[in-house]
Amino acid sequence: MSTMPVGGLVPSAADNAADLVVRNAKIHTGDPGRPGAESIAIRDGVITVVGDDKDVAPHIGPATKVVDALGRRMIPGLNDSHLHVIRGGLNYVLELRWDGVPTLRQGLAMLREQAARTPKGQWVRVVGGWSAEQFAERRLPTVAELNAAAPDTPVFVLHLYQSAVLNRAALKAAGYTKDTPDPKGGQIVQGRDGEPTGMLLAAPSALILYSTLAKAPMLEGEDKKTSTRHFLRELNRFGLTSAIDAAGGFQNFPDNYSTVVELAKAGQLSLRIAYHLFPQTAGQEIDDLARWIEMARPEDGDEWLRLNGAGENLTWAAADFENFAEPRPALAEYESEFEKAVRLLMENGWGFRLHATYDETIRRDLAVFEKLAAEGLFPAGNRWLFDHAETVSADSLDRIAALGGAMSVQNRLSFQGEAFVRRYGPGAAADAPPIRAMLERGLTVGAGTDATRVSTYNPWIALHWLVSGRTVGDLVVRPPHNRVDRQTALAMFTEAGAALTGEAEVKGVLKPGCYGDLTVLSEDYFAVPEPNIAHIESLLTVVGGRIVYAAAEYQGLDEELPPVSPAWSPVAHFGGYQATPRTGLSGARQAELLGQAVAESDQHRQWRARRGLAPETESTVFDPCFSL
Repeated sequence: MSTMPVGGLVPSAADNAADLVVRNAKIHTGDPGRPGAESIAIRDGVITVVGDDKDVAPHIGPATKVVDALGRRMIPGLNDSHLHVIRGGLNYVLELRWDGVPTLRQGLAMLREQAARTPKGQWVRVVGGWSAEQFAERRLPTVAELNAAAPDTPVFVLHLYQSAVLNRAALKAAGYTKDTPDPKGGQIVQGRDGEPTGMLLAAPSALILYSTLAKAPMLEGEDKKTSTRHFLRELNRFGLTSAIDAAGGFQNFPDNYSTVVELAKAGQLSLRIAYHLFPQTAGQEIDDLARWIEMARPEDGDEWLRLNGAGENLTWAAADFENFAEPRPALAEYESEFEKAVRLLMENGWGFRLHATYDETIRRDLAVFEKLAAEGLFPAGNRWLFDHAETVSADSLDRIAALGGAMSVQNRLSFQGEAFVRRYGPGAAADAPPIRAMLERGLTVGAGTDATRVSTYNPWIALHWLVSGRTVGDLVVRPPHNRVDRQTALAMFTEAGAALTGEAEVKGVLKPGCYGDLTVLSEDYFAVPEPNIAHIESLLTVVGGRIVYAAAEYQGLDEELPPVSPAWSPVAHFGGYQATPRTGLSGARQAELLGQAVAESDQHRQWRARRGLAPETESTVFDPCFSL
């Protein structure tokens, strides 16, 4: 029996023995009938008992794995209601992640080191999960810094939905010259000599950024599976057990879905995925939707991989852009084709989700829905929702509720809050989005990240944003009247996500009959100081009774993964999210501890030198990337 030593619990020969028991925890169940407990038992992937040690004891057999939570906080597994998990998995091991990196200096040092190991023909790509506001320097890297760090290796650095910075080698690899025309909605910035400088601007469309990234080499074959499995493990690291994939640009069905399908068939998914289908070709959207309706129906699949509907775009013309550094885009007439798409879906029992940043777009969409409601197509039981909705109005929320819709909000303003304030002012930012107004109307409001190309996939950054109203640059954007308490925020990341996929009866809470999806946390979410919410990670993540992530005392209890491939992958050397120390120490105390650490390091160096294990004189670190 693979287990931690637990006294007082003797295995019995019960026929109903659990596969896994986690005990001695502070369990937040999310179940009003029993909000707290100490122990939980799981059999065949489903929770059988939630209670105390005496309740689970009769369910412990000789083969039951028993894990002691050591008094830590346990919560239901998190569910990101808007995550580009399929696309993110296909590229994860190719990306140098700046998620959580505190300084640009550190980010550039990582980039320089990665460029040195990246083989000819490959790119170094920094793709989302960070903002200039998180850096101590409060700025982007310059083209000159990228050229110095990587003179010969193409480097592409994506910054939010706003811009990308490319070095000389990347401009050449992408084929950009003085004769390359600007694409619609984008700009290739040129210098006084007419040559591209290395800056790409979304003006306001981010398609120029994504189409440039698409020119970089992609993974093939088994490497795509390995990359996806490591990305899912990284999500498990933060307690995620489910996600709703929002599809997105450059994610073709069925080709780009084949990797998760193959992993699901092999039983190798460690995250439950409900996915959406997104028409990729402008002018062909209705044909694509009609073809998919003939191929599948929402909820096809199983508890690990299932179709949830269409979106987050139904027609390209109806999509607004979320680049808050640019004015709100004025959309041309799109209602005719949009109405055809919505009618087709509603008549065939398909739900959908809609990307809509601005209330101006939402009002136009609602007018189409209300026209169809007169024919009885709304509300019709189909699950549908608006995503993002940063500037949705109170009137629009009333109309959404009347039509049976729901909402999914993301912490995009964790990373773009400063840009939003500069353009629209603090008053508008205070209600961007109006989360409390959504909840007060009884709407289902799921929470997510919109990772990986803008926000980080770390859900605790989003939970911190929901509770505190602060950006990653520590700017207070949302005042108390538009924040939520910790329990409500957690429910938005658990119960609400389950409701958005029609799984509220089996997921999102810890009670008998529900999936055995849970996480044991590094710190007590309900007790830590507010700034430290962002520093929480999982120490034990369980999906369907399987331990899919284990750290600290539980290390080695999770499933083994194949090594990261290719071997030069940034993830193989740096990992993913760069965890930073929790707050709570005064500046003086931090300096004192840092001084102690430096002194101890020097003493250790001298000890090694005396034993011939290090040079007598201290070596000087020289980094030409940052030299004058």
